[in-house]
Amino acid sequence: MTTEQPGKAGGAPPRTLAEDLRARGDEALAVLLRARPDLLSPVPNDLTQLATRAATRASVVRALERLDRFTLQTAEALAVMPDGGPYAVLRALMTGDAGDSATAGALPKALESLRAQGLVWGGEDRLRLVRTARDLLAPSASVPSPTGLGPSVAEATSGMSPARLQEILADVGLPATHDPMSAVTALAGLFSDRKRMKKLLATAPEGATGALGKLAWGPPYGEVGDATVPVRAATAATPVQWLLARGLLLPAGQHNVVLPREAALHLRAGRAHRTVEPAPPAVTPVEHAPQAVDGTAAGQAFNAVRTVEELLKAWQTGGPAVMRAGGISVRDLKRIATELDVSETMAAFWLELAYAAGLLASDGELDEAYAPTPASDDWLRLPAQERWTALAGAWLSATRTAGLVGSRDAKGRALSALGPELDRSLAPEVRRRVLELLAALPEGASAAPAELLERLRWDRPLRGGAGTDALRAELLRWTVTEAELLGLTGRGALAGHARPLVGPAPAAGRGRRGGTTPDAEAAARLAPLLPEPLDHVLLQADLTAVAPGPLEAPLAEMIGVLADIESKGGATVYRFTPASVRRALDAGQTAADLHAFLAEHSRTPVPQPLSYLIDDVARRHGRLRVGAASAYLRCDDDALLTELLADRRASGLGLRRLAPTVLAAQSAPETLLERLRAMGFAPAAESADGDVVITRADAVRTPRRAAPTPVTDGPPVPDGTLLSAAVKAIRAGDRASTAVHRESVPAPAAGGGLPRTAAAETLATMQAAVLTGDSLWIGYVNAEGAASQRVIGPVRVEGGFVTAYDHTADEVRTFALHRITGVSELADEPA
Repeated sequence: MTTEQPGKAGGAPPRTLAEDLRARGDEALAVLLRARPDLLSPVPNDLTQLATRAATRASVVRALERLDRFTLQTAEALAVMPDGGPYAVLRALMTGDAGDSATAGALPKALESLRAQGLVWGGEDRLRLVRTARDLLAPSASVPSPTGLGPSVAEATSGMSPARLQEILADVGLPATHDPMSAVTALAGLFSDRKRMKKLLATAPEGATGALGKLAWGPPYGEVGDATVPVRAATAATPVQWLLARGLLLPAGQHNVVLPREAALHLRAGRAHRTVEPAPPAVTPVEHAPQAVDGTAAGQAFNAVRTVEELLKAWQTGGPAVMRAGGISVRDLKRIATELDVSETMAAFWLELAYAAGLLASDGELDEAYAPTPASDDWLRLPAQERWTALAGAWLSATRTAGLVGSRDAKGRALSALGPELDRSLAPEVRRRVLELLAALPEGASAAPAELLERLRWDRPLRGGAGTDALRAELLRWTVTEAELLGLTGRGALAGHARPLVGPAPAAGRGRRGGTTPDAEAAARLAPLLPEPLDHVLLQADLTAVAPGPLEAPLAEMIGVLADIESKGGATVYRFTPASVRRALDAGQTAADLHAFLAEHSRTPVPQPLSYLIDDVARRHGRLRVGAASAYLRCDDDALLTELLADRRASGLGLRRLAPTVLAAQSAPETLLERLRAMGFAPAAESADGDVVITRADAVRTPRRAAPTPVTDGPPVPDGTLLSAAVKAIRAGDRASTAVHRESVPAPAAGGGLPRTAAAETLATMQAAVLTGDSLWIGYVNAEGAASQRVIGPVRVEGGFVTAYDHTADEVRTFALHRITGVSELADEPA
């Protein structure tokens, strides 16, 4: 709904940004707050405070950084034109004397974008750039303008003597004036007049026009011998002196001169920029078959899910220690790279992805180490397509950048995987923008990274300030690689199942038509492309099992405990060894359980060697029992203990016999178990009660951990519900602060003080308003001593309290009468 304020119906031009915002509709305010979410932290009390906050330097800088190149060029042109100038002047600066239809056609949209973001206000007859933006973009001696223009004639002659100004007027053939201001105006008018300037430059000596041409496109400053000595036309001996005598060059220091802005615009044929870019650089599509793209991406998506599963499995009994500075060591990174059969760079990516998804974290113990989180168990129980959407969503929003692992920080320290200093706030924006550009191409089309980079530079030329272009190029390179690894793209083109994740979310949240979320839609598109999980393996006589495809989760978990992965690919080969069978027995399985499991899930008969292996390991498993004394070892077969005492390999364990069936050891139980297993025995750990300790693969988990919060450089974009509530609160606060009260009430103190009335008058006015249903303007001081103005509609007065509808807060509230400083009837009811 559009809300017009009283007094604006007649079309009077706004005098301030606050008045301009007051005349805008609610939807326009919502657009402003959505484009600049920092203005909502916290929600402004009224439109005056919103306008003040929108003009602060930090907020304006953030807004300028999010402008595309053409919109930024429009703002730069506004900064060099006179403040409050008409639209025609802006169009002339952007299109030049010859005109440019493409620029002229794109200019209204760029100007509307600046207006929507609160950087420009006023009508087309009086355009005003926010003062802070003008200060940032306008030319100055210390910070040159991106346009390459210098100061205006008025700015360049601000310290010049009146007599010298009159001499310049005489030398260019202009009549004398009565004051310096009119002299400056006359000189600027001459330089802005194309015909008169052309006539003046036609009389210039050889070399003068060339000197001006060197300064025309910037920088506008040049160096001379001595610019402070006044030069007259009659005595000018050089081209530079000829220009100084006529004010075409003006002194900017003892040895420097500057080309005035008006003269430079004449030399440029009226253009503020040498090259105007009204349209973004083209991104040329490279066609691929959509089916091939989706198939390739689906295969990568499945591989991504399986790789993260293997990573969690590798660390499920405890991961590497956390270094003192954070992260894992280079040795541990190499170890996990070997286990995953990938490069160290790729291992760092998978680690950071699992960490960003909340599947890995540090356990927080005294000897801190990494381990899977409880959320990883929930993730492993999901279907493969839903596991993939969780990984893809985490990657899109994460600010942690795996590509930085191995590089050096500002102090020369190496950046480690899972360590600090890996967050880059630019990363999510680059990732999403790259995928959006691919989504805009025809289905199955890819694009050259160089063209994508040029488009990113056009989209956000100021993003992050100077020195970030190299980072943006690196982020683009990493994004292209990581999107392919993750299965968001195939052959460089965006996959069909990734498009729902890239498309814009609805204004009110992530819900879509029919209640479908982007994640659910992406999972539904991916599911038919993934291989069906199998419920069987093929056992072979060489103690291996072949899984011809992905296995169902319970089967994969059990076979992963019973056997070791020997090779991966389209089919996974598992190998059964005494150690792997013992691992299954340690996890609580019996030989009968293992025989039944293999018979149920094998499409081939269970080979005899495998049955013998299971029975042999099971027969020896648990005959030796290791417990804690320092450690002890017991066995019902005293001959076996005698054999162990005589074994030279056990000399370092400090074994001695306590009883025919019990040995004591000086080593810890964990060390004793490990050494005995290395010697070929199959010992079992024993509890204090004498029971076998079952060691499960999922024994190590961190406490509940939330996924790391992205480190952004500003607040997130508010959703529709928050925007609607914020606009309503700002409107209500503005009505309260600008409410017109009856003139009979004493005016508030200077600076916007609260209304003041006696307690008896306050009570009487409240009671009358309850009967008549009128709204009142009150001053109120809360329990913390904070004073505010409010517009209320009293409903009930009793017990020293007033129950009223608070238009400012848009809710019914109770006010203490003794905290009301004064009350006034409104001349007009609030809308």
